[in-house]
Amino acid sequence: MWIKIATVLVLIIIISSLFSALFFLIKDKSGNDRTVKALTVRIGLSITLFAALIIAAYFGLIGHSL
Repeated sequence: MWIKIATVLVLIIIISSLFSALFFLIKDKSGNDRTVKALTVRIGLSITLFAALIIAAYFGLIGHSL
């Protein structure tokens, strides 16, 4: 059960990072690289979540539920 909660929380963080990058892209005209940093965080979190889910499935912590 805790894996489902952690997965949902990380997905919420990924989506918020995506929207913060959109906000920086639209509103930030100073030429800072905050958009790139926000997208880098999103990609890093996505890869980490994907790897964690693969590892959890390998060790049997998550499985098929019908």
